[in-house]
Amino acid sequence: MSAQHAAEIHTGSRFSFGENWSRFLELLDDRRICQAERSLCDMLKVENLNGKRFIDVGSGSGLFSLAARRLGATVHSFDYDPKSVACTRELKNRYFPSDPHWQINEGSVLDDKFISELGNFDVVYSWGVLHHTGNMLKALNNTSSLVSEDGKLFIAIYNNQGRASKIWLQIKKAYNQLPSGFRWLVLWPAMIRLWGPTTIRDLVLRRPFHTWRHYSEESLRGMSPWRDVVDWVGGLPFETATPEQIFYFYSEKGFALKEMKTCAGGHGCNEFVFQRM
Repeated sequence: MSAQHAAEIHTGSRFSFGENWSRFLELLDDRRICQAERSLCDMLKVENLNGKRFIDVGSGSGLFSLAARRLGATVHSFDYDPKSVACTRELKNRYFPSDPHWQINEGSVLDDKFISELGNFDVVYSWGVLHHTGNMLKALNNTSSLVSEDGKLFIAIYNNQGRASKIWLQIKKAYNQLPSGFRWLVLWPAMIRLWGPTTIRDLVLRRPFHTWRHYSEESLRGMSPWRDVVDWVGGLPFETATPEQIFYFYSEKGFALKEMKTCAGGHGCNEFVFQRM
């Protein structure tokens, strides 16, 4: 699997999310961890996860696996990207060394055999991951199979902006196909597009770069603004869905929508919490 992942990055068809996350770990602190804990509790409508089985599908940095473990859950984390797996293991070694209640594996949500061997979980969590698999519909389906009876599914999926999403897909392809030394040719114009209006607004309000300087305080994943820009511009594979598409997909599988937060039609993620009925 590692060889396949490396080949996809070499050909420019996949972004190295794990490399981006490894740099994020340098910025991780208790404030960001507590913020992650609060976001889990707020969306799941719980005070803790004591006695719950929690699986992090595409664990990335491992931040939300750590948050779930600190909230009392027994945690299983996995990711397709070997560097993301390494990030998650690093966090476990920092905060829960030798803990038998936190397992970490390398695996793909598209691997039917791997998924079938994991079992069922009270909370299945996958934030901003399934649209990066290359086969989002299968990833959505396989993820749902992990939810136990009465269990909850917490996912976040990129919003479909129509023509704008198609343009971003071309930008992402251009970024990944360029040699690393030339990727700034795509990255800097994209950053100006993403941050230009906000920066101008802050200047007009006489608070220069206020949003940029305080971005990580509001970011759900605790990312720095620069890391988030790189993650967005580079993020391949890339698929999107409207809120309605996600709602109908899971309602037909016997799930009830419990919570939803949309990105108000923007290019970010819509968040959903479903419960298996």
